[in-house]
Amino acid sequence: MQILTSRSIETKVHPQTKMMFWYLFASSRGAPTRIRIVKLLQKRPYNTHQLSKELAMDYKAVKHHITVLEKNSLLEKFDGGYGATYFLTPLFEENQAVVKEIKTKMNF
Repeated sequence: MQILTSRSIETKVHPQTKMMFWYLFASSRGAPTRIRIVKLLQKRPYNTHQLSKELAMDYKAVKHHITVLEKNSLLEKFDGGYGATYFLTPLFEENQAVVKEIKTKMNF
């Protein structure tokens, strides 16, 4: 079994970006959930309620992961309040090859 570290990611991006993606999508306990959220948002925008239904997860758990991704500038919301719609940021889209590599190496 190959151990995945930020150094084992081969995609050419800034080292700090690589470490952030590695932490968010590989090393933390919520990584599989964040990968599932991002995968859905690559297809179309969703709000938190729609994501929780689509993922069959508790609303508060989904909200937590969205907050983590938003604080790391990988998601942005359109409109405020309960029905805010989330989109992937250009930072994520420019570096999505890192997530793809992580998913491949982690068998997600």
